[in-house]
Amino acid sequence: MSKSGDQEVMPSRSALRRLREKEQKYNTILKAAETLFARKGYHQTGIEEIADMAEVSTGSVYFYFKNKEDLLITLMQEIGYQLRKLLGEEFKRADYSFDSFKNISFAFLRNFCGRHPEWLAIFFRESVGQSAQVEEQRRQLSIRLTQDIKEAFLQIRKGQGMDSSDVFTPELIAVCIVGVYERIACHYFLWQEPPEDIENIAQRSVSFMFGGINNLLKD
Repeated sequence: MSKSGDQEVMPSRSALRRLREKEQKYNTILKAAETLFARKGYHQTGIEEIADMAEVSTGSVYFYFKNKEDLLITLMQEIGYQLRKLLGEEFKRADYSFDSFKNISFAFLRNFCGRHPEWLAIFFRESVGQSAQVEEQRRQLSIRLTQDIKEAFLQIRKGQGMDSSDVFTPELIAVCIVGVYERIACHYFLWQEPPEDIENIAQRSVSFMFGGINNLLKD
């Protein structure tokens, strides 16, 4: 919003419409890339195909994104944001209790893996073995997820009056949780047909991890 003297100047209706149209075109291109990367694979998908699915010109794709890699990195950033938001909401919903870890298990497997297989395919399959820039996005998201879970565990431990002098255990627990769920996602949702009994897998994975967590807390 610009100003003329002390008076604010509102954008015209036509300017607002153009902004909406640009945003819609941007999102349409991104959605087309998401669909094709997950369905055909990153390397098997061309910019022309993305443009065709989005019903825009190839020039429009290049107007919004530098190249195909830029599309992949943008998708990874959005997927990472949505995943961290989902897990963060589950931690808050359980008021940062140990039930939070049960909640994120169900949320990750049911709401993330089960409802968004295209996100799963892009982040855990199509982004692997790509450029240094893409790998850096994977690394950064893994670090952020680990830090999110570590901080949640520290809050839980503080709320329960547990010893807070050990700084290594919370990080180790967070690293293990992130690693376990990555393997579960790949095994059950990418490498074979998605399971029908997601709740059972979530419950058993929580039981497995809690056994390890409890042992660490007893030491």
